[in-house]
Amino acid sequence: MTEPGGRTRRPDSPPPGLVVAVGVLLALPVLALIWVSSYNRPEPKLGGVPFFYWYQFLWVFIAAACTTVAYRLVVGYERRRRALRGNGSATGREDRGVRR
Repeated sequence: MTEPGGRTRRPDSPPPGLVVAVGVLLALPVLALIWVSSYNRPEPKLGGVPFFYWYQFLWVFIAAACTTVAYRLVVGYERRRRALRGNGSATGREDRGVRR
């Protein structure tokens, strides 16, 4: 399959929009935390804890949420792709030839 720009894309590769969305979700926490000058200050305090510390701690939960959403996007795409191709079940588990 040829895309605009003359590049070829494998038929089973994920759509570019999905790749971009997952990349942004995974890069967001990294970029937010390496830009130290944006949060290198003591105010505002939260329960006596300086902003510098509670901001970073907040990103632990935000990063977990971003990673979860990215994972669910990829898994959802894989399930839809397998269901359309007819390979394996919708849960992603394939029968390995085990007789029941």
